[in-house]
Amino acid sequence: MRRFLLAAGLLLAAPATAGAEEALSGGAFTVFESGRAAFTTMAPALPEALVRDFARGRTVFNRPWLAAPAQDERFIGLGPLFNRLSCVACHPRNGGGFAPETAAEPMRTMLVRLSVPGEGEHGGVRPHSAYGDQLNEDGIPGVPGEGRAVIRWREHDEVLPGGEAVRLRRPLISFTGLAYGPLGKDALISPRIAPPVFGLGLLAAVPEADILAIAAENGGRPNRVWDAGNGRTVLGRFGWKANQPSVLQQLAGAMLGDLGVTSPLFTGQNCTEAQPECRAAFVAPQPELTAGQLLALETYHLGLGVPARRGVDDPSVRRGEALFVAAGCASCHRPTLTTGSHPSLEDLGGQVIHPYTDLLLHDMGADLADGRPDFLATGSEWRTPPLWGLGLRRLVDPRAGLLHDGRARSPLEAVLWHGGAAREAAAAVRRLPSDDRRALLRFLDSL
Repeated sequence: MRRFLLAAGLLLAAPATAGAEEALSGGAFTVFESGRAAFTTMAPALPEALVRDFARGRTVFNRPWLAAPAQDERFIGLGPLFNRLSCVACHPRNGGGFAPETAAEPMRTMLVRLSVPGEGEHGGVRPHSAYGDQLNEDGIPGVPGEGRAVIRWREHDEVLPGGEAVRLRRPLISFTGLAYGPLGKDALISPRIAPPVFGLGLLAAVPEADILAIAAENGGRPNRVWDAGNGRTVLGRFGWKANQPSVLQQLAGAMLGDLGVTSPLFTGQNCTEAQPECRAAFVAPQPELTAGQLLALETYHLGLGVPARRGVDDPSVRRGEALFVAAGCASCHRPTLTTGSHPSLEDLGGQVIHPYTDLLLHDMGADLADGRPDFLATGSEWRTPPLWGLGLRRLVDPRAGLLHDGRARSPLEAVLWHGGAAREAAAAVRRLPSDDRRALLRFLDSL
């Protein structure tokens, strides 16, 4: 029988029965590593035939890239403009990034997206004429970096029932040392921390029909984005605004945007007409990331395991889970999805997974809005981020942040910023007595 609990005016339907299945966040792609290697462990279900490609992709992910010419021909092609030297520099131990604490600290695992009003190619963003679609702070020798983004914080305290005070902060972004002229008053900016990179293959295998059915139920919206490899508009799944259609394109886009490394999918250098030194820079043999390296990098991401949940049978965790559902959080952070077929790795299919996302866009209100549309996503819409691995993020990296700009340093801070379509759920969490709120946070820590 289902049990019902009454707390803070909410009717709580306790989940049916706890069991081992609930701990298997990634189905057969679950790993039972709860230390600092929780996000870097290969899934046990990865076929033996792909283990070598997984290892090769891990090398591509971790190795620094070099400016041409250089001795190691496998990793030549950095820049001419770039943000970091490697993928792992922005995704430490495959976890999420963080925002600088002070204006003096550089953005190590964070970048700033740029655009101007209007629709760009294939319905996407319209890049800034001088700086493109993101600020690249560094350049290879002879190429000026584009400038530096500076973050400052505006803080305030929110006092919750029971007297607990939570310090909330909002980022204020400014720029210094802009090498190619001022951004202009029409520039749209959006600071973004790097998201975790495990479990992507499972999310790619969730059937589109299932995602659309959830949208009809909870009011979420699918993004429709350009698939460069297939030359058509498809469902968006990845990125903070679901603006990428596949793991492969997400990776190729990041290699070009963050490292300035071309690939078979994106062959042009990341220079604008306003950047003569960039356009005149020495170019390594093309593509700089080979087709084999790109596919190995994809295999690495598809083969990463999802850490198992912990403490699923703890009574406090179970109560917190019931509160999570009763508050309405599970409407968007869907606890359970089932995967369908995947074109690159058939073993990803038929998995019952617990990612706590619907892969859909939701209006999160004015406080979280960046005012920067992206394909169908408005300036206040964001894709529901998966919550699996949430309780391990700070163990993997003590500074790991939450929300798109890293403003939240804890799950409670993240909840308190929720507005728009999530306003009522956040209000329900605010009303909880202290003991219930602690139970809710224990549940989130178990993910």
